[in-house]
Amino acid sequence: MLTIKPRLRELLKERGLTQGKLSEMTGIPQASISRFDKNEQHLDWHLFSIAKALGVSIADLFKVEE
Repeated sequence: MLTIKPRLRELLKERGLTQGKLSEMTGIPQASISRFDKNEQHLDWHLFSIAKALGVSIADLFKVEE
């Protein structure tokens, strides 16, 4: 069985960014970014916007474990 977890916290730390700054960069409310980071909600357009802002693929936003 696969376990899929967001890597957002790790990616933001690597880039010296906060959820608030990412919110400004993407236009996504900070509360929505927090829900994504907590693995509570993943809206399609949020994934594309976050990946584009961070310069990564959508797959890179997640850690997949077996």
